[in-house]
Amino acid sequence: MPLSARMPELAAFEVLLAIARTGSLGAAGRELGLTQQAVSARLASIEGQTGVRLVQRSPRGSRLTAAGAVVAEWADQLLDVAGRVDAGLAAMRSESHSRVTVAASLTIAEQLMPRWLVSLQADAARRNATAPQVILTAANSDQVIAAVHDGSADLGFIESPGTPAGLRSRVIAHDELVAVVPPDHKWARRSASVSPTELNDTALVSRETGSGTREALSSALRSALGPSSRQADPAIELSSAAAMRAAVLAGAGPAVMSRLAVDDDLTLGRLREVPIAGLDLRRELRAVWSGGRTPPAGAVRDLLSHIASHQHRRE
Repeated sequence: MPLSARMPELAAFEVLLAIARTGSLGAAGRELGLTQQAVSARLASIEGQTGVRLVQRSPRGSRLTAAGAVVAEWADQLLDVAGRVDAGLAAMRSESHSRVTVAASLTIAEQLMPRWLVSLQADAARRNATAPQVILTAANSDQVIAAVHDGSADLGFIESPGTPAGLRSRVIAHDELVAVVPPDHKWARRSASVSPTELNDTALVSRETGSGTREALSSALRSALGPSSRQADPAIELSSAAAMRAAVLAGAGPAVMSRLAVDDDLTLGRLREVPIAGLDLRRELRAVWSGGRTPPAGAVRDLLSHIASHQHRRE
């Protein structure tokens, strides 16, 4: 049940206990940093609010009435609990400024988070400050969204299109998906681009259901071919970019992957990029969190601010 309007605030109980300890309004005021008149006014307010006579005043000092002694005992217990709650909240605030639990989709966790965290540590060292402790878990985008929803992650990073229902988001980077094949694949030798229809009808090396990369490709194909289009079943489903690269090199089939994940392979010629005509494979990478429109204060906001400045410097 809600408290009644006759329940005093905690500060009122502190005044009552000070009077009980010191035996006078003047001494209670000195202990609390108040004038005697202010203590007298607060005591009158407390007694008026509660409807109970709490203190008996006389020329020799002030003492609690029988009812006041009972209320003082309750107040002592109440303020003890309030003190523990206040200390606990202070510890939580301190932890929120020094530690953040992050869940990131695999491409972001493998390709971007390491450079962000190294840069975060370096910036803190230059400022003679302590960088927030980041506890990182890698998962697919659906799992990241679930972790932020259930509170097991303070902050998430996803690759799937759009903002998940019930969460707030911010674009933190951009990426592009590319179709890749080994150098001896027939697509590597053709002069014409692959069409969206041909890509849609090809069994691809694919990430598992729930992956942001897989959902981004599906979304792009639906936009190009219509919502009723149905992709061919994957040649093989794998749970990491490293496994997908190995499968493509082994001849399991083409794959559509993040350029971040295959940039070195393309530069060194281990894989070949296949142009896809009429298909927009650019995508936004997002941070997601639960709560207000702005990220939570403390380590979450500090980390996102650092990432934004890091990306700006790179661009």
